[in-house]
Amino acid sequence: MDPYVPIAAGMRGVWHGLRLDVRAIGYHHIPGTGGAILASNHISYLDFCFVALAPPRPRRRVRFLARHDLFRGRVVGPALRAMGQIPVDTHGDPITAFAQAEQALRRGELLGIHPEGTISPSFVPRRARTGAVRLARRTGAPIVPVAVWGSQRLLTKWQPRRLRPGVCVTVRYGAPWHPPADMAPARASAELMRRIDELLVVEQAGYPQRPRSAADRWWVPAHLGGRAPTPEEADARLRRQVEERRVHRRGATAR
Repeated sequence: MDPYVPIAAGMRGVWHGLRLDVRAIGYHHIPGTGGAILASNHISYLDFCFVALAPPRPRRRVRFLARHDLFRGRVVGPALRAMGQIPVDTHGDPITAFAQAEQALRRGELLGIHPEGTISPSFVPRRARTGAVRLARRTGAPIVPVAVWGSQRLLTKWQPRRLRPGVCVTVRYGAPWHPPADMAPARASAELMRRIDELLVVEQAGYPQRPRSAADRWWVPAHLGGRAPTPEEADARLRRQVEERRVHRRGATAR
């Protein structure tokens, strides 16, 4: 049996076990055939499975670009490989992953990308990298902007694991978009994030659950009155982490 099927079923089984309220809106925007890019905001380690598996059956399988070190995990690594996800080393050799992603799109597959490149601890969309736009232009594949909300309450950066039951996770898919050929990649990527943020604002405004206490406001963005770090605070800490990884990588290479 194709391993994607039982692994995907197992993930959805966990959702049912936790009684998660997973809602997919606008999934009709996902093309029924041909290559396309699902470009989502990134607030949780679990975003990829919600983006790929939230729509009801029949649903198309999605190959996500995922951070290469996740493939080293004892459980997560084999599952990612079995599902055909693509490892990307953003601080080393991203070209190999880009080539694999391009090939997948040319074969007519669905590709999942988090244009921000990493989780946004402020839960506010960050500046996007240009990979999604460049892939769309090279292959002619449309980009479907996607907004995920609520997943940060389960498993996110700098927070303890909170696999609490009953959490609502919403996934909203927007209209397919082709980046204009005359628009610079950086500007087109900013436009993509604007479209994702537009969808996200709708999901945040209509989200059916509220923090249970003042302490529970950690998952609400600062500009909405929550206790999440501001984008500036989060970016400063992220920069420190990137530099620490580079130093560690150089030290490992020297040994």
